[in-house]
Amino acid sequence: MEIQRLTVLLLAAGLSVATFSVSAAAPAETSTKASTATAFAKPRVQGTLPAGKAAMASNNSTRFKRAAVERKPLRPSEGQLAGLNRAEDPLELKSSVALVVNQDTDEILFEKNTHAVLPIASITKLMTALVTVEANLPLDEELVVSQNEVVRANVRSNLRPGVKLSRDTALHLALMSSENRAAQLLGRTYPGGLDAFVEAMNAKARMLDMSDSHFADPTGLSPDNRSSANDLVKLVKAAYEHDVIRAHSVSGELALPVGKRMVRYGNTNRLTANPDWDIGLQKTGYISAAGRCLVMQAVVEGQRVVMVLLDSVGKYSRIGDAQRIRDWLEAKHFGAAKAAPASKPIANVAGLEKPI
Repeated sequence: MEIQRLTVLLLAAGLSVATFSVSAAAPAETSTKASTATAFAKPRVQGTLPAGKAAMASNNSTRFKRAAVERKPLRPSEGQLAGLNRAEDPLELKSSVALVVNQDTDEILFEKNTHAVLPIASITKLMTALVTVEANLPLDEELVVSQNEVVRANVRSNLRPGVKLSRDTALHLALMSSENRAAQLLGRTYPGGLDAFVEAMNAKARMLDMSDSHFADPTGLSPDNRSSANDLVKLVKAAYEHDVIRAHSVSGELALPVGKRMVRYGNTNRLTANPDWDIGLQKTGYISAAGRCLVMQAVVEGQRVVMVLLDSVGKYSRIGDAQRIRDWLEAKHFGAAKAAPASKPIANVAGLEKPI
């Protein structure tokens, strides 16, 4: 009776009985709200999607996953915003600012945007070290990391509150591994506290005639730590006068017991482990506002030089720039002088030959 009543309704609507008969024979699990086309569809496993929709879902899922792992583009540095990176130089350096000076004669060997005043990131720690050492504080004094270091230097670190280390070890970690909490600890434990330490940093800058420079904290995490390449040459030369700063900055490794484990620290400048380089002092730095930075004192072809590289783009570009400068110095500057023919002696007075 039910079929007959439906047949009559279908005939009244102008549909064929044959169409209905096939529909009526559709699988029982088909929803009563499903269309005729759905009734003809092959049964699928519960929880799956039809092939077309599955492909679309797969593509969407891939896009979502890709979007989740893609990193946001880094903010441009102040140097890039100022267009310093567009300045051309014969060595095609990736650093926006470069200065190479003979340490003994102050002769400028290479320069690029040397008067630009920019954030210097962890190059700041050279001034932190200089103020600490010249304060004649006991380097063997035991210091304790506090919550203050975590708050003020909010970056990942193994130096958790309660860790004990000597002032010398904190100095070592700040210079070699650019440990921010170690640098912050040096500032906090300075006589008068952190404010007095920052004041001493700026007083030392004035003493060195670093007129382009300003310091805001011991770590360099603040972009308010600023300087120019010309000023940083003065800072490197002043820091070089202290054996402990030289030794710690080029040290290759330090093992520090932290709790029940031993933490090994390395140098942030890979050139210190390169036997082809003779580096007497170095410091690296990076924050987004500053780009990649590097200052070094090194011996090239027997000449002591100071290199300053600021606002470099790319993780290893500052290292490549330093190597490019060194190769250029060896080939074009020191190398030319070395290859010059010796003057011929014209007399031998008391066994001493005199050149023309």
